[in-house]
Amino acid sequence: MYLHLGQDTVVTYDKILGIFDLEATTVSKPTRDYLANATKTGRVVNVSMDLPKSFIVCRNKDGSTTIYISPISSSTLLKRSKNALSGLK
Repeated sequence: MYLHLGQDTVVTYDKILGIFDLEATTVSKPTRDYLANATKTGRVVNVSMDLPKSFIVCRNKDGSTTIYISPISSSTLLKRSKNALSGLK
């Protein structure tokens, strides 16, 4: 199953490590440092040029991570994932 993150970007559920509200989590210095380091090392993908609302941490096949910055709120992404996964049962 796939989760649509915005624009033309989708990721499979098994790769998602976490979905985070950007405004709530960037209050924390460790989170800001994590995102700054990921940006410097080229691991951040901006899904859209719209106002960012969430970030999604995904694990790649090689064990590295990619962080997607999405204009879709974390609560909406969570609802989408629950709806999609409940359809599998």
